[in-house]
Amino acid sequence: MLIAGVIALCVVILILAFIAPRLSQYPQRGSQKAIGAGGRGASNAPGPLGRWFAKPFWTSSKAVGKSGEAGRKGRGKMPF
Repeated sequence: MLIAGVIALCVVILILAFIAPRLSQYPQRGSQKAIGAGGRGASNAPGPLGRWFAKPFWTSSKAVGKSGEAGRKGRGKMPF
């Protein structure tokens, strides 16, 4: 269920970045902040468990950033 949510968020950010590149930066940053808060909370676990628990949050935050970047890059390549 969480994976589907992250994928849906990436698709929404991608479409928003393609349609309105400047306006997409705020929702992208907000979603990355929310995901990062979960990662910071999970990283407080002791030892290597902290890294293991935080890794899904960091990778999903990175995926949201890449989808926004891809949408803006695609819009920049359009002829109009």
